[in-house]
Amino acid sequence: MRFSANFFIAKPLIIACALSVAAVSQASANDPIVVSSKIDTEGSVLGELIIQTLERHGINTENRLQLGGTSVVRTALEAGEIDLYPEYTGNGAFFFDMTDSTVWNNADEAYETVREHDAKQGLIWLQPASANNTWAMSIREDVATEHNLVSLDDLAAYLADGGEFKFAASAEFVESAQALPAFQEAYGFELSDDQLLVLSGGNTAATMRAAAQQTSGVNGAMTYGTDGGLSALGLVVLEDTKGVQPVYQPAPVVRESILEAHPDIERLLNEVFATLDELTLQTLNADVAVNGLSPTQVASDYLDSLDN
Repeated sequence: MRFSANFFIAKPLIIACALSVAAVSQASANDPIVVSSKIDTEGSVLGELIIQTLERHGINTENRLQLGGTSVVRTALEAGEIDLYPEYTGNGAFFFDMTDSTVWNNADEAYETVREHDAKQGLIWLQPASANNTWAMSIREDVATEHNLVSLDDLAAYLADGGEFKFAASAEFVESAQALPAFQEAYGFELSDDQLLVLSGGNTAATMRAAAQQTSGVNGAMTYGTDGGLSALGLVVLEDTKGVQPVYQPAPVVRESILEAHPDIERLLNEVFATLDELTLQTLNADVAVNGLSPTQVASDYLDSLDN
């Protein structure tokens, strides 16, 4: 249990607070639900799907989308500063200091593990999408074709032979033990500082553009399994033959008190997320990252299609 400075509070105040529980619960039911997301394209799309689904069914929301990286949004949820946001099952490895566990490489085990752990602190995971938005390393298609690069094994051999490679990624990808360091350890290569272009934020649209436009000599990029801009920008994912990455299925995570005040949220969001397979999410992401549509419009059009 995490104790705060207010834990040892006077009993009269505790009693007064207890007497006002009903009033507080009623107030929370009337307050808008603060919906947030991470800063990347998919975060904005999933966040808009959540907001618009709730709003269409008479549940008021407050838009706090694209708040920041994983640690920022997760901390805000734990602190009660936001009420609901889409998270990925595989991130439980970091939340619960379980990066060495193999449960994260199995979709069902990953979901059950993160669901059970978070329930203990009043955070409820709803149904995840079937799409797996795992971290990936991609490379320009022309480079891959010229040097016959299909997998990360091929990339390791290419680098060992002195092949030219510069990789655009977020600081989180470069520093997280489960991301680039895990790839490097498994495949036996190491990128120097000169071979990295670290971009602020976690938006893969920026890393993919850097590779497509060869910014500062970049020809490789951090991407995700559901990125919509890969083919349009001439990039290919290098196959992770060793299964380094855990499963990252997106799911809404909501504070338990909010779900108690609005029990319909679970059914409403489960119905939407059940439709989000990998191809569907790639398409929605592409509409934003490639076709230039707003996440608001993309989410609205998609929800309309589900109603028809």
